[in-house]
Amino acid sequence: MTEALAQAYPLHMATLRQRADAALEACGRDQLVIAAGHPITKHLDDQDYPFIVHPAFKQWLPLLDAPGSWIVYTPGKKPKLVFLQPQDFWHVVPESPTGYWVDHFDIEIIRKWPDARKHLPANPDRCAILGQPRDAVEDMIPNSPQPLVDSLDYHRAYKTPYELILMRQASVLGARGHRAAEAAFRAGESEFGIHMAYLHAISQIDAELPYASIVGLNEHGAVLHYTHFDRTPPEQSLSFLIDAGASSAGYASDITRSHAAPQAEEFQALIEAVDGVQQKLCAMVRANQDYRQMHLEAHHMLAGVLRDQGFIDMSPEAAVEEGVSSIFFPHGLGHSIGLQVHDVGGFLKNARGEKTAQPEGHPFLRQTRTLEPSMVCTIEPGLYFVDMLLAQLRERPQAKNVNWERVDRFRPYGGIRIEDDVACTEGEPENLTRDAFASLG
Repeated sequence: MTEALAQAYPLHMATLRQRADAALEACGRDQLVIAAGHPITKHLDDQDYPFIVHPAFKQWLPLLDAPGSWIVYTPGKKPKLVFLQPQDFWHVVPESPTGYWVDHFDIEIIRKWPDARKHLPANPDRCAILGQPRDAVEDMIPNSPQPLVDSLDYHRAYKTPYELILMRQASVLGARGHRAAEAAFRAGESEFGIHMAYLHAISQIDAELPYASIVGLNEHGAVLHYTHFDRTPPEQSLSFLIDAGASSAGYASDITRSHAAPQAEEFQALIEAVDGVQQKLCAMVRANQDYRQMHLEAHHMLAGVLRDQGFIDMSPEAAVEEGVSSIFFPHGLGHSIGLQVHDVGGFLKNARGEKTAQPEGHPFLRQTRTLEPSMVCTIEPGLYFVDMLLAQLRERPQAKNVNWERVDRFRPYGGIRIEDDVACTEGEPENLTRDAFASLG
């Protein structure tokens, strides 16, 4: 993979420079300065939270552990990396930069964080500076001009071939973890034990994951962001939902799978029905496809599953129009993914910051853009039996159209979500997730 990255990196850099040139012009600045960031110290403590590098920093180069470092880009010139390598016997000191990317930067190594100032532009007023207020060094204070941020965020949705290589690798790692997690579920492990099996399989710790894993047995699958991790397994594990990804040089995968125990045949049938819907939606990831329309189509398809499986007695059209489908499918179809699991720019209509709103009645949809080649999005339909939402439905006129006996029988299973990361191309979509599972045999 290193050779492929080395070959793809020059084009990646050329693309980032072009985007930076346009963004600087949009905000009337001369230079782009990006702070890697600093760890956040815990309240009333002398320890830090795990360091998370600024997304814009790691887009330029694969340095995830470089707190106190900076990138300086001046149009027409070679980018500069100001790399903090402190003399520190308390912690592991970042290694000197090496690899396929180093020749693309002028590198200045400093030993103390304040020393960065002499290597940064002389006039901060002419700079667009990305970072947090705590990253300021003397008069070099992050300002994040909105026109620049809008331009960069909009174009971040378009992945370079270099980025796609890393996202494919993140998908392979995630698929490997999911295989191990399913095996742990079948072996009767607790949620905590399943999570440990996942981490071991991908050789990453929690702090390296792109997001906190969701590992829910039985009714815990109905909690959309369940991150509790029971240490003891239930008396009987009927169902299992895992939403977990992996990272590759700072790029994320986001994968969700749902599983049924052998004795939960009726739940397995529902999983297979949702999987069929999910694959139809993945096939819709094509150029010029309105993601909002895909979300609404997901509601109609899932309402059809609810009707066909005997949960509701109403047409899919009525179930969507009257808000019944949203009781069982309360979240959005998916989101953009890349440097962050919920990547930026999902609502942007253009590089000027204009936005496209969610469809009325669907406030949790995280992406409203029309798909174009090189975009990557998640496709994650689901059906859940959430007590709070079901209680609301019982109070509505549409309650008469619900088979409550069947709904109550499925409540112990929690819910179903199936999620793939899918790249839009000039032709057939590339399903990074399914390809990753297939590569494992």
